[in-house]
Amino acid sequence: MTGSTRERFRFGALTLMLVLVIAYTLGLALKGDDFSPLVDGWLAMLSVWAPVLVGCAAVYRVGRGQIEVGLATAALAANALADSYSLVITDADGAIPFPSPADIGYLLFYLLLLWALAVLVNRQLRGSAWSVFLDTAVGSLGAAAVLAVILSPVFDSAAADPLSLGAVIAAAYPALDLLVVAAIAGIVASHGPDAGKRWMLLVAGLVVFAGADTVFALQGDLYRVGTPLDATWNIGVVLIALWVDSTSLPRPVRDRRATATTVSALAVPMVSTIAGLGVLILASQVTVSNLSVVLAGATMTLAVVPLAGRQRVLNLLARTDDLTGLRNRRAFNADVPTRLAAVEGRKNALLLLDLDRFKEVNDSLGHDVGDRLLIQVGIRLNRQLRAGDLLARLGGDEFAILLTDSAREDALTVAVKLRAALAEPFILEGITLQTSASVGISLYPDQGKDLTALLRKADMAMYKAKTSRSGHHVYDSDDDSHGETRLRTLAELRLALIDEQLVLHYQPKVDLGSGAVRDVEALVRWNHPERGLLPPDQFVPIIEEAGLMHTLTQVVLRQALDQAVLWQAQGRPLTIAVNLSASSLVDTELPDRIGAMIAARGLPSSILALEITEEFLLNDRGRARGILTRLREQGIRISVDDFGTGYSSLAYLRDLPIDELKLDRSFVFPMAGDARAATLVSSTIALAHSLGLRMVAEGVDSGAAYDQLVGFGCDFAQGFHLSQPVSAAALDTWLADRRVADTESAHARDVAPAVPPGDLVAEPAEV
Repeated sequence: MTGSTRERFRFGALTLMLVLVIAYTLGLALKGDDFSPLVDGWLAMLSVWAPVLVGCAAVYRVGRGQIEVGLATAALAANALADSYSLVITDADGAIPFPSPADIGYLLFYLLLLWALAVLVNRQLRGSAWSVFLDTAVGSLGAAAVLAVILSPVFDSAAADPLSLGAVIAAAYPALDLLVVAAIAGIVASHGPDAGKRWMLLVAGLVVFAGADTVFALQGDLYRVGTPLDATWNIGVVLIALWVDSTSLPRPVRDRRATATTVSALAVPMVSTIAGLGVLILASQVTVSNLSVVLAGATMTLAVVPLAGRQRVLNLLARTDDLTGLRNRRAFNADVPTRLAAVEGRKNALLLLDLDRFKEVNDSLGHDVGDRLLIQVGIRLNRQLRAGDLLARLGGDEFAILLTDSAREDALTVAVKLRAALAEPFILEGITLQTSASVGISLYPDQGKDLTALLRKADMAMYKAKTSRSGHHVYDSDDDSHGETRLRTLAELRLALIDEQLVLHYQPKVDLGSGAVRDVEALVRWNHPERGLLPPDQFVPIIEEAGLMHTLTQVVLRQALDQAVLWQAQGRPLTIAVNLSASSLVDTELPDRIGAMIAARGLPSSILALEITEEFLLNDRGRARGILTRLREQGIRISVDDFGTGYSSLAYLRDLPIDELKLDRSFVFPMAGDARAATLVSSTIALAHSLGLRMVAEGVDSGAAYDQLVGFGCDFAQGFHLSQPVSAAALDTWLADRRVADTESAHARDVAPAVPPGDLVAEPAEV
């Protein structure tokens, strides 16, 4: 039988089962008191055999792999056989002889189903903590104690009768009902709030079936076939069959982090404990069965055992970070002073670690990916530490570590190890993520004798590590002033982003073949109200640390496109290149957002070029390629900035949809005095041309470099030899002066006397 045929058969069997039980239930409600061959005969039998058909289909799907499916199907079959035999021996008044061979089938139903439940619960609890077993037992005993009180008349009647087969069978039914109810409570207690739809089908089926049995037991000789009570059993059987069917399907992976130690998972044993206490109080006032008293007493006894352990669990939860399972800030603040007091006089080190640009991960990929990254970071950090060291997550992406018996050199060694461990790529839901961390270090007791002082100084050292891009830094007294400057600068930057203090300067790119200027690069500056015009290296690192790069990118794009509108209106369609932060390459909404900004201004997409660096936050080329392809399809040119540094490789040139390479200034500067450097530049230009890419040389600060690049066939150049980055107004003046100079030069060539070929002199190009 093919997969599609099996699925059609399964769907047909489920549909038939549901239709039959609904028809049977409606028939019982409408037929009256007389026996109906259609309702009490055919529909009654078909509605209990249809679940068996569903179970057989499930057994066929799983084979011998899941014994509980076969046991539950056998239980359904035993119940259907018993119902069929009972229908045959029912007398004209609707009474059924008792005991009868049908009771064998009914008792087998209970035993087989309880066997299946035992297999499942054993599988679920395997490897669980002892407290989970206790909670399960308390829940089971408490529920059984309550049902024993309800069934006390049945137990008393069975105990009063002389010993016989009928008396034993009569007592077996309520006893098995007690076991079923105990199993229900145990399932809920062991699974907590995450039992899932599959388990809830089983729980609902058992509750309905046990409830019908309880009503039947209390009715005694008054029960007659053909009442609505019969439909209740069938509904319970159908729910159990639905559980059997769902159990045979592929199971989702259970999240082990969602354990029964959560507060909500304690609800069932708590309610059961209260129920057991209530039964004991009731027994002191009225007569109840001895069994219910025994069960209630056992519930209270077991409930006392885990109280101390449960309190320890709650205390542990209060000290544990919910996400990573590490110590939280509260636990770290409590444990470190104790640890320092115990080792007074011996050297210790406090490390404060912060992930670089973590906010951009959250903004670009979502908080779920950010949370998974933090979990993996915690695991990697823990693997690098000794058993006696303390590791905690203080909040966000900030982790703290107390290294015991560690001097300055020991702390530096650990910092390097931690950063190396985090430098390895992370694989999160199919995304390869590469990140880095900055570590600040303060030393005990030299730089502080309490946790507050050590944390404050480690924080300042961490900021110094970020701004210097050194990765780690040990606190120095000079860092105090730097910390105050950082806080003040950050506050001023937040205001600058909304107060139009950030401005763009433009550096032209000159076509080395024609001398024309058709492209400029936009470079951000901060027009500080007190400190004047600040270059990007004095504020961009702080913006990155504060997670404001996305905001800065939007500001730069808006100003660049607004300026493009002005130049377009003046008949000067200059393409403006804007630097794109590496983290933007994971923002799937970026192409649409940029396209909307261009369209809103009525500009052609070719007016914008985007420069990306080789330092990717993500090492996921597939995702970056998708975003760059969407940008390029709009007509936006893609350029790789600082080519030749970072992680450059031919694979990038092959995989990424790029139009242009920008040769880093570190290659251009030494060309004049280094033949190997000149050869490297020449080869790189030839490589770019062979791949159909334009080559732009950055840092062209001398006429000699300019001439060499012309000789190598480089396409474009930019640098101080041509023009520094200047305001839009200054660039307009520079372009106007350049046009005048070009016109005068062309006029001079037109009127100059002819020179014999032998007297031609090549002069360096000056711009």
